[in-house]
Amino acid sequence: MPHKVSLSRLKLTDFRNYASASLSFDGRHVVLTGDNGAGKTNLMEAVSFLSPGRGLRRAAYGDITRVHATGGFSIFVELDGMEGDVEIGTGIDASDETTTRRLRINGTTAKTVDELTDHLRVLWLTPAMDGLFTGGSSERRRFLDRLVLSLDPEHGRRASDFERAMRSRNRLLDEGRFDPSWLSGIEEQMASLGIAMALARQEMLGLLTRLIEESRETSPFPSASLQLSGFMDGQFSRPSVDLEDEYAATLAANRYRDAGAGRTLEGPHRADLIVHHREKQMEAARCSTGEQKALLVGLVLAHARLVGNLTGHAPVLLLDEIAAHLDEGRRAALFDLIDGLGGQAFMTGTDHQMFAALGERAQFFTVADGRVFE
Repeated sequence: MPHKVSLSRLKLTDFRNYASASLSFDGRHVVLTGDNGAGKTNLMEAVSFLSPGRGLRRAAYGDITRVHATGGFSIFVELDGMEGDVEIGTGIDASDETTTRRLRINGTTAKTVDELTDHLRVLWLTPAMDGLFTGGSSERRRFLDRLVLSLDPEHGRRASDFERAMRSRNRLLDEGRFDPSWLSGIEEQMASLGIAMALARQEMLGLLTRLIEESRETSPFPSASLQLSGFMDGQFSRPSVDLEDEYAATLAANRYRDAGAGRTLEGPHRADLIVHHREKQMEAARCSTGEQKALLVGLVLAHARLVGNLTGHAPVLLLDEIAAHLDEGRRAALFDLIDGLGGQAFMTGTDHQMFAALGERAQFFTVADGRVFE
């Protein structure tokens, strides 16, 4: 079994609807129940800030600070992490005009939020993701890159460096500055970063596909088949240096076309994740709403198992309204599957009876008006 990464304490100050909150955990799963709008998802969002990025809602930091609070927000946790016991504090200082998220690990200021991945990996599934298969490709790319990031912490840095280089190229083209020495250098950088991004995505999907295939007979959820489309399709078996040269040549040949379009038209930023319902041999976008939800749940849980297998440490799972719309038998099977991953899961719902099958495997908390009761 992978090592169980688990939170033992969560403390919030001026976070969303919480002036202050302090919760203690004993390593079991955590179930948060209460009325809609009580603040359950806010607690999950706080835990999601233990990963790089802007959390599960992708909200602007200024919007997270409690209304009428003047000092920003803070999140503090104690956990048994990938490198042992650790204390992590993060948040923003309202006096800092840049509203940059600050991070301290064991009392020491971290250089970047990427250092969080040394201590835990956090995965989540929220109702906002239910339209993943029918929405725009940008949401699927973001979902895909979070999956890759949980296995390859450098992926986020490569993606941000690629975006920065691409913006520089777009600006030069927009200004009509077609100096080949400038553009060639930027395009070579884009090619190196872009192909590395694409290969990391492809490798992760290959590993995930094999794991899904192996567990196909035992999973209570439909299995997904996965593929990438929209960037150098079917060419990733070739040496990476050849792929980089080809992409750089494509960028050079498309300078005037991209200048006319006002953006770069070829690259990993245009790729799409294509998902099919394997048993029905049907594209996920054409499946029913219930089938899409089941596919997404199965996909996220399979990825959580993959993270545990490859890192040796089970991820922390955030599962918002996970039991809604499932019958009693499917819920029990779901909880067994979550428990079998070997990690700590945070789950929310409006009725604690929906989680009865968890029994003693979970701590139960009631959330009401910015207060939490065990």
